[in-house]
Amino acid sequence: MVRPMDRRHCLALLGMIAALPVSARAEQPHAIRRLGVLSVTAAEDAIGQARGTILVEALAGLGWKERDNLKIDWRSGGGDRARIAHLADELVALKPDILLAVGTPSVEELRQRTTTIPIVFAVVTDPVSQGFVKNLAHPGGNVTGFTDYDGPLAGKWLEMLTQVTPPVRRVFVVYNPATAPFAPLMLRTVEEAAKTLHVTIEPAPVNDAASIAALAMLKDGGLLVLPDFFTMANRTQLLAVIGEARLPAVFWSRTFVEEGGLMSYSTDSAEQLRRAASYIDRILRGAQPADLPVQNPTTFELTINLKTAKALGISLPAGLLAIADAVIE
Repeated sequence: MVRPMDRRHCLALLGMIAALPVSARAEQPHAIRRLGVLSVTAAEDAIGQARGTILVEALAGLGWKERDNLKIDWRSGGGDRARIAHLADELVALKPDILLAVGTPSVEELRQRTTTIPIVFAVVTDPVSQGFVKNLAHPGGNVTGFTDYDGPLAGKWLEMLTQVTPPVRRVFVVYNPATAPFAPLMLRTVEEAAKTLHVTIEPAPVNDAASIAALAMLKDGGLLVLPDFFTMANRTQLLAVIGEARLPAVFWSRTFVEEGGLMSYSTDSAEQLRRAASYIDRILRGAQPADLPVQNPTTFELTINLKTAKALGISLPAGLLAIADAVIE
């Protein structure tokens, strides 16, 4: 005969369940976990929507499905730093199990508000110098993730511009100092490469619509647009101005080229979101962010817009076209 459990044994059993490690409780089939996502792009931006779809699909492939065992709270900053800060407050107040920060400003704002909620980042440049992590191998604290920049990239961008005919001998480097604190690191790499390539480098900082419009006055050179959520958020105006200046330009994201830019050599942001999903999965199952190394990009893609090249009256070498991952004609 099976006797009913008395109160003392019931309380002891509840205590044992509460004492289970997070990893064990995470795997309970009916436990709903909460993920907060903070992105620098606008909610209606095509690139942000694509990243969201990739993330949801990747998480589902790992067993985390919305309206089943995962609730995702989405927040999009639209390139507005003040709004990103406000949204970071909102997300932390929801007390999610884990946070995903897409873009440098998202990481900055979230880490200022919590040292306990795990934060996974993606599409972030130089997290060590910015103080997000102690080092790549052992990040420490509650933050880890995936970078979108590897040292040789900046030199590669410059080299691509020097292959344009007629040749480019002066390059204007475009970035917003307020939103790209890592720009000096990239500028040093570009300037070192310029010595070998016999190119003159001139910084061309932008921080608002007027300074972007002023780029139309640049002559006799090419443009190198550094990674920066400001340039991404203002890419429509930036591309229009570059087209008006009729200068060849290389970009840090394929999105610019798909929307009319000349060429880009970039990391695969889709891969970054899939890899971020893998860390979210591991942390929800009990892993600690401090034990998960920050990883640099492993996949790069070269994209060229031949239609834009023809409109600018320039040509590109067959060798460069042959190795392109995508050519828009």
